[in-house]
Amino acid sequence: MLTRKQKHVLLKFFSLFSIIRGYNILVIVIAQYLTSIYILAPHLPLKQVLFDLNLLMLVLASASAIAGGYIINSFYDSEKDLINRPRKTLLDKLVGQRTKLSAYFIFNFLSVIFASYVSFRAVVFFSIYIFGIWFYSHKVKKYPFIGNITAAILAVVPFFAVFIYYRNFDLVIFVHATFLFLVISMRELVKDLENLKGDLAQNYRTIPVVYGEKVSKRMLTFLSFLTLIPIVLLITTFEIGYMYFYFYGSLLALGVFLVVLWLSVKKVHYLVLHTLLKAIIVAGVFSIVLIDIDVLLNRIL
Repeated sequence: MLTRKQKHVLLKFFSLFSIIRGYNILVIVIAQYLTSIYILAPHLPLKQVLFDLNLLMLVLASASAIAGGYIINSFYDSEKDLINRPRKTLLDKLVGQRTKLSAYFIFNFLSVIFASYVSFRAVVFFSIYIFGIWFYSHKVKKYPFIGNITAAILAVVPFFAVFIYYRNFDLVIFVHATFLFLVISMRELVKDLENLKGDLAQNYRTIPVVYGEKVSKRMLTFLSFLTLIPIVLLITTFEIGYMYFYFYGSLLALGVFLVVLWLSVKKVHYLVLHTLLKAIIVAGVFSIVLIDIDVLLNRIL
């Protein structure tokens, strides 16, 4: 049986894990490795990629910076989150604001330390990234358009760290990144619709607050149709193996998304849409292996 003190420590651990969105960071780590293996360095042996210490340090630097980003975001949004997500916020509040700041600086310090193993340029890259996350959380996220765009850019930056490391400038990488950027942009706008009540109370000037739900839905519809461009290019122009199944599935999911979007009137409806977009992103991560399934089987066997 756990003592009361042990239970309290365990709850604090789960609280911190909730704040840094540990499950999201795990998916990003997997995505970085799969992207490196199948898109950025497909010519390299699997062992060479998996046991590349420089790549590991870049992935750890990304994970630490992202963890710090979630913490500082939680720090600034504590009052808003209490309105939008009361149950989760009660768990997160087990970690005090002072502890959050301490953890924030520790994670950022670790990120720079990991990056320093690779190169000075990596240190500069992640230092700018850390500053960008802080500036977004402190100032930019409260404003329409620029807040959404910045959030989407910050979400794809960790992939550019490994992209720059492998010096792979193939056009297909930018098309994949464009698709990811558009879906993340849609997710950010849906989150604004989902958090409309808290944003109004805390004077956040998001797109739904300033322009209303109908304009936000029109923008999401426009972004949905924009995703057709990278999807069609990837299916018809580039060699993506069996990953075309994923993109056909994404087309179907986005069709469902649009139907539900225009029927949505409550927060729970936007939560469903948010979950759907998140599922598209996560499914995309694990679908990367379909780019060259034969190579995957050969590597396993």
